[in-house]
Amino acid sequence: METKGYTQDGTVDLRGRPVLASKTGKWKACAFLVGYEAFERMAFYGIASNLVNYLTTQLHEDTVSSVRNVNSWSGSVWITPILGAYIADTYLGRFWTFTVSSLIYVMGMIMLTTAVSLKSLKPTCTNGVCNKASTLQIVFFYTSLYTIALGSGGTKPNISTFGADQFDDFNPHEKELKVSFFNWWMFSSFLGALFATLGLVYIQENMGWGLGYGIPTVGLLFSLFVFYLGTPIYRHKVRKTKSPAKDLIQVPVTAFKNRKLQLPNNPSQLHEHEPQHYINSGKRQVYYTSIFRFLDKAAVKDGNSGRPPCSVTQVEGTKLVLGMLLIWLVTLIPSTIWAQINTLFVKQGTTLDRNLGSSFQIPAASLGSFVTLSMLLSIPMYDRYFVPFMHRKTGNPRGITLLQRLGIGFVIQVFAIAIAYAVEVRRMHIIRVHQIVGPKEIVPMNIFWLLPQYVLLGIADVFNAIGLLEFFYDQSPEDMQSLGTTFFTSGIGVGNFLNSFLVTMVDKITGRGENKSWIGDNLNDSHLDYYYGFLLVISTINLGAFLWASSKYVYKRETKEVNEGCIEMDSKALEISPLGLQV
Repeated sequence: METKGYTQDGTVDLRGRPVLASKTGKWKACAFLVGYEAFERMAFYGIASNLVNYLTTQLHEDTVSSVRNVNSWSGSVWITPILGAYIADTYLGRFWTFTVSSLIYVMGMIMLTTAVSLKSLKPTCTNGVCNKASTLQIVFFYTSLYTIALGSGGTKPNISTFGADQFDDFNPHEKELKVSFFNWWMFSSFLGALFATLGLVYIQENMGWGLGYGIPTVGLLFSLFVFYLGTPIYRHKVRKTKSPAKDLIQVPVTAFKNRKLQLPNNPSQLHEHEPQHYINSGKRQVYYTSIFRFLDKAAVKDGNSGRPPCSVTQVEGTKLVLGMLLIWLVTLIPSTIWAQINTLFVKQGTTLDRNLGSSFQIPAASLGSFVTLSMLLSIPMYDRYFVPFMHRKTGNPRGITLLQRLGIGFVIQVFAIAIAYAVEVRRMHIIRVHQIVGPKEIVPMNIFWLLPQYVLLGIADVFNAIGLLEFFYDQSPEDMQSLGTTFFTSGIGVGNFLNSFLVTMVDKITGRGENKSWIGDNLNDSHLDYYYGFLLVISTINLGAFLWASSKYVYKRETKEVNEGCIEMDSKALEISPLGLQV
C-alpha cells in the first residue's frame, strides 16, 4: 500500500527508515555521486592509458610482455566486480560494499604513487644503460596495481547501480528522469577520462610519474569526502532475498529432476504465486516467456513430490540471466577491439611524427583523449536530439531499443578497425619507401592519421558501452542488479584477457623459426597491419553473431506498479524492428 509522500519502491535511508520522495534521491542525490565517478575514471585512465609506456620505458619490459601485462591488469579491474556485486547483493548492500572497497582503492593508489616516486623502488640507469627491475621493485609495483583492481571490484558495480537506485521506477516522472541517467553518468566518467588522457599523460612524461599518479590520488580522496556529504539524501534498496543468486542453481537443478514430467499445454498451469504474494513481499512478478522452455519443467506442479516447484518468476529470472549471457558472449570481441586503445594504438603512435610546432611533442597516449572528446560531444546530441527524434518515430521512450543501440555501436566499431587497418597499411608502405628499419626511427607520417580510428571508437562507445550498462541493469532480475551490471564490466575484462591471449598466440605462431612476428618489439619491422586485418575479420563475424543473438532475445516483462492492491503489467513489445532486432 502506498504511503503519501514516501517513495513507492520501498527504498529506505541508511538506518532502514522509509524516505520522503521530495527530500531524497533523484539528480540532487546523484550530484554527490558523479564526482567520485569522474575522479575514479581519471585515476583508472591515468594509469591504463600510459601503463604500456611505463612498463617499456621505466621497467624495461618488451612490447609483448607489456601489452600482456596491461591487458591482464585491465582485465582484472573489470572482472573483480563480479565478487563485489555478489557481496553487495548477498551480504553488505551497495553502500557499505562501496565504502570498504573505496578505501582499498585509495590504498592501492597511494602505494602506486609511492612505487613510481621513490628511487629505491625503480630500476637505476648509468650512462644510458638501465638495470632490470629487481624482484622487490616488480612485486611492489604489481601489488599496488592489483590492490587497485581489488578495490575497483567493489566500487565499479555498485556506484552506478546505487545511482540508478535514486530514481523510483513506480513514479512516472522519476522513471522518465532515469532514462537519461546512464547517458549523463557516463558523461561524467568521460570527463575524468579526458583529463587523464590530456593532462595526466603529459604530466607523467614531462613532469614526473609520481605527480601524474599523485594528482588523481588526492582527487579520489576529495571525491569520497563529497560522496559522504550526500549520505542524508541517499535512497537504499532493501534486500528482499538473502541469497538472490540461489535461483540460478535451484531452477536448473529442479528442471533436471523434473525432466521426465510433461509440460502443460497452457503456461498458466505452471506454478506461480498469487498476485497478493508479490504485493505483500514488495517483489515484482516476472511474466512467462517461451524461450529456454527446458527450464519450464522447474515450475511443473508434481503432486507426488514433497517439495514445492519453483515459481514462474524464479524460472523467468534464470531465463533472463541466460539471455543476458547470450548477449554477453557477443560483446567480447568488441571489448577486445576497445583494448587496442591503451595498448597497440599507443605503441603504434610512438613510431609516428608527434611534433606539434618546433618545441612540443604530443604524448602518444594523449590521442586517447579524442575517444573521450567524441563521446562528450556525442552524448548530449544523442540524449537531447537523437532520442526525442526517434521517440516521435517509434514511440519508444529511449528512441530506439537497447539492442538496436548496441547493434549501431558494433557496426561503427567495425568501420573503426577497418580504418585502423588501412592506416597501418599506409604506415608500412611509407616504411618500405623510406627504408626504415630501426625500432626508434620515426616514420615520416603525422600521428593525426590515427585520429579517425580513435574518434569512431568514441562514437561507437556512446552506443555500445552506455547501451550495455543500461541493458544489463534493466534486464537483470530485481534482486541481482549489482550482479547483473557485472555482465558489463566482466565483458570488458574478458575482452582484455582475450586480447592478451590473442597477442601472445599471434606473436608465438607468426614468430616461429626465422619468421618475423606480426607484433614484435620493433613495430617498424613487424606486420601490425596483418593483426588489424585479423581483428577486422573476427569483428565482422561477431557482428553477424550479434544479429542472430539479438533476434532470439526476449525482453523482461514484469509488474511495475502496485496500486491499491492492483498489479499493472508493464511489458515491452516483442515485434521485430526494421533492423532485425527485437523491440
